[in-house]
Amino acid sequence: MVITSQINPAVGPLPTKAPKLASNVLDLFSLKGKVATVTGSSGGIGYAVAEAFAQAGADVSIWYNSKPAEGKAEYLSKTYGIKAKAYKADIANADEVEKTIYQIEKDFGRIDIFVANAGIPWTDGACIDADPKYESWKKVWDVDVNGVYYCAHTIGKIFKKQGKGSLIFTASMSGHIANVPQLQAPYNAAKAAVIHLSKSLAIEWAPFARVNSISPGYIITDIADFVPQEMKEKWWQIIPLGREALPQELVGAYLYLASDASTYTTGADILVDGGYCAP
Repeated sequence: MVITSQINPAVGPLPTKAPKLASNVLDLFSLKGKVATVTGSSGGIGYAVAEAFAQAGADVSIWYNSKPAEGKAEYLSKTYGIKAKAYKADIANADEVEKTIYQIEKDFGRIDIFVANAGIPWTDGACIDADPKYESWKKVWDVDVNGVYYCAHTIGKIFKKQGKGSLIFTASMSGHIANVPQLQAPYNAAKAAVIHLSKSLAIEWAPFARVNSISPGYIITDIADFVPQEMKEKWWQIIPLGREALPQELVGAYLYLASDASTYTTGADILVDGGYCAP
């Protein structure tokens, strides 16, 4: 293979040198000295990720909208000896997202890791029976796709200025397959869009930042509280591991993508789904 150019036409020269890395594998996974921010982190997957990052030594900012999270930020700070702060923002509002990201940069001095995690489910069943004014569709896409793009648009500028950064999207196995037995075509389509946005930005941002996504399967969080027990029992029959996951079973994947252990990983999507997509 002959490399004829080291130029990315979108953003300029590509890096040509490998990074200097720690020799100990545990040090590669350390986040000491780094600043991480996680949207949708007042609970569920987002909070589990934020706490894991704090445990790994990162200063952490957590985002919330309807559920105040100042107490959780205080807990992380006192428990793990790091700086933590909570920020209220509507992820579907581009101006609020931009304002919040720049405020975090000002408060912490930099941002090394950004997890675009906030998302909502589709709960209206079959599309043809859903709201004829398309409000449910718009709501899911405003949060799950537009909100993710708003985050990327602003954090990308900060990463480019810094010369490095790691952006991680929370996608879903629903971006790979059509779930059964529930009907949720708009959500599936939204998460497929997130995965492809991640891969596309990985190419665009290669000279200065890495972009990856994680696709969780069924996780025990509040986002699935609306699902009847009998439907969950059908899920368990399809999932090779036979159960839903704890949020903590995802954090290793996020830590990998956030840390120096993954400096050669970009444009990847990591499925953590108990084998659901394997058949």
